[in-house]
Amino acid sequence: MMMTQILDRPSFLRRALLADALLSGATALLTIAGADVLSPWLALPAALLRGAGLVLVPYVAFVLIVATRAAIARPAVVAIIAANLLWAAASIGLLLTGWVAPGMLGYAFVIGQAAVVAVLGELQVMGLRR
Repeated sequence: MMMTQILDRPSFLRRALLADALLSGATALLTIAGADVLSPWLALPAALLRGAGLVLVPYVAFVLIVATRAAIARPAVVAIIAANLLWAAASIGLLLTGWVAPGMLGYAFVIGQAAVVAVLGELQVMGLRR
């Protein structure tokens, strides 16, 4: 057995990855299809919302591929955790830079999704340690 693989099929890690794919996929659909509707409510540019959703599409595909393999490759999970950390940090950074001026719902949306992404990353770290 290689050190880079985790073999337990119904693992906590697998469920954390699938939750990530599901929630990220839902966010991608929401922000791609609903960017024009969400933009005035959140006071965030529709192009930013749509672009964020489009970035999530290949990420979701990658997470699904990793999560559905019989053996989960540890380096792939580390890359997913790093992507989650970067996404959460970039989301908060977006608010701190003043590049956008969201309304209260926009702040709640950005902070909320950053928090969910951070929690998913932490669950994935816990899954690697099990």
